[in-house]
Amino acid sequence: MFNLGWGEIVVIGIVALIAIGPKELPTVLRTLGQWMGKVRRMANEFQGQFQEALREAEFADLKKHADDISSSVAEFSNIDPLADAQKDVERAFEETPAAAPTADAASPAQDALPGAPPLPAIEAAPEPPAAIAHEDHAALAPPPVEKAGGGA
Repeated sequence: MFNLGWGEIVVIGIVALIAIGPKELPTVLRTLGQWMGKVRRMANEFQGQFQEALREAEFADLKKHADDISSSVAEFSNIDPLADAQKDVERAFEETPAAAPTADAASPAQDALPGAPPLPAIEAAPEPPAAIAHEDHAALAPPPVEKAGGGA
């Protein structure tokens, strides 16, 4: 505490023996020891309170850090991809009004390319005749093929 070496303690003891005397020296040393004990207890108590305050401050910092982490984790647990996708689809429908298609509406290719020349209209193929007479059908059939190799 005072950083005294053995030589310094011996010098203090000799001066105390001469100044106080041999009869009173044991009671003075006992009283000095009691005072030193009280000072040490008070120092230990102060140190313990100081250490407790440090632990509480550290605990408060750890609690705050844990609360920050738990709040950031809570933000991740609120993620719902299906609800987000539904909101995106609803927003897309609200932004672009759907127009009903008409008979003379332009083709999607023309909508995509403004300023492009109009595409030619595609006409339906003519329908085949409903019925063909049996003899007409026979007239259209290819001639029969004869087999080579003699007939029986």
